[in-house]
Amino acid sequence: MRSWDGWTGFAALLLVIVGAIDFFEGLIAVIRKQYYVLTPDQIIIFDVKTWGWITMLLGAIIFLVGLGLAAGAGWARWTAIVVIAFNLIEQLGWLGSTAYPLWTLSVIAMGILALYALTVRWRDNETSA
Repeated sequence: MRSWDGWTGFAALLLVIVGAIDFFEGLIAVIRKQYYVLTPDQIIIFDVKTWGWITMLLGAIIFLVGLGLAAGAGWARWTAIVVIAFNLIEQLGWLGSTAYPLWTLSVIAMGILALYALTVRWRDNETSA
């Protein structure tokens, strides 16, 4: 397997991008500490500091796994599948509570594309190596 060829390079690049977005998304949540929702009758305040730290840690892990995948590490494929699946669940849980759903939807779309590249199209990369 060549490290940056075809679907592997595509998945590695997506993982690096998703990891960076997750890290900064978590950093913003830690800095802001609270998220406000205005409804017609009340103001709801969420404490997002814990979610921010979890997202920052997950983003750093995804970023490093993406670099490992780009380097051709054997452990990186299955690790990437597991952490991206976990990240998708985490992002879906946050989607309804976020003021910026476009960022969350973008991360979800890139995660699904990375999973596609790592699972369905993996054989294409192995046969071209």
